[in-house]
Amino acid sequence: MLSTARKVAALARDLAEETERGRQLAPALVAELRARNLLRIGLTADLGGAEPTAHEILKTAETIAEGDASAGWCVSIAATSSLLGAYLPAEGGREVFGDPGSVAAGVWAPRAKGETVAGGVRVSGRWSFCSGVRHSDWIFLGFLQDGRVRTAAFPVSELDVLDTWKTSGLRGTGSTDCVAHDVFVPDRRVFSVVDGPPAGSRTLQRFPLFGFFAASIAAAALGNARGAMTEFVELATVRKPSGSSRSTAERAATQSAFAAAEASLRAARGLYYQAIDDAWAAAESDEPVSVELRTSLRLACTHAVRTAAEVVGVVYDLGGGSAIYEDSPLQRRFRDAHTATAHFQVNPATFELTGRLLLGQPTETTQL
Repeated sequence: MLSTARKVAALARDLAEETERGRQLAPALVAELRARNLLRIGLTADLGGAEPTAHEILKTAETIAEGDASAGWCVSIAATSSLLGAYLPAEGGREVFGDPGSVAAGVWAPRAKGETVAGGVRVSGRWSFCSGVRHSDWIFLGFLQDGRVRTAAFPVSELDVLDTWKTSGLRGTGSTDCVAHDVFVPDRRVFSVVDGPPAGSRTLQRFPLFGFFAASIAAAALGNARGAMTEFVELATVRKPSGSSRSTAERAATQSAFAAAEASLRAARGLYYQAIDDAWAAAESDEPVSVELRTSLRLACTHAVRTAAEVVGVVYDLGGGSAIYEDSPLQRRFRDAHTATAHFQVNPATFELTGRLLLGQPTETTQL
């Protein structure tokens, strides 16, 4: 899977400008991701999945993001959504993912209301940030039903997909708004993401679900930062600042700043994968993953995203005047990095959440 991801990353990089212009993944890239089965990597074996570890899934998304952040982002979101196949009732899981080409997106925030009716629920509402919806067949969406947070799988064809994704960064994710107008969803496609993993779950489903969601954002951010570092090396070895006979790479100030950025990125990445591996080891037992490990995971994910943005900012500054143009990969990396930091799973409020827990303060941990 990782060797395949490296090949897809190269294609994503080649198509990055097309992806950005179209404000969704380039069609040729989507076709390759589908052909390589990289938009369903969170599925259990009974639904056609290979059941990789969380580390392997997230490393795959990170690798693809080295080519283009939007591509890595969409792969990680699709992994998170396909993971929910095991949360669906068995009949619903087969309906959504039984077709080996079926791909799902997802927004779990309860932005709608559901009315209980015979055989299911009727849902109306509007959701923002529907990453990857334009290349997905299904989408998991959150809503409130009788005061409870619920999630349902909707065919994308039954929703209005609006053209709202006009942003500074991560333009290629196509994270546009979707609207449901009194859409009926049968009980077989309704479930809860806050009640814990289903009985008899495999390790991936026992891994902290909201922690995995945060980790999927961090995977794209880390890959984007590594891609920015690589692209800066390519630029620095040939670019000579105005009035200088030395390349950017030959300047002492560049060397010092670049080395410090490299150290920061490696440290954040090391903490990130250590937290993932620790939570995975705990999920292999029958006991719930502890609050302590879930706290460490969320802390590592937020730190990774925010450190990645700082690293990209360093190489963007080192790129000088050449980095400010729209056709500069560093300019796109910079915008993508700082758009990722706005995600609610990794924004500064997450430090408040983990800080309360670290200080022993009473804290709601259902969605930790």
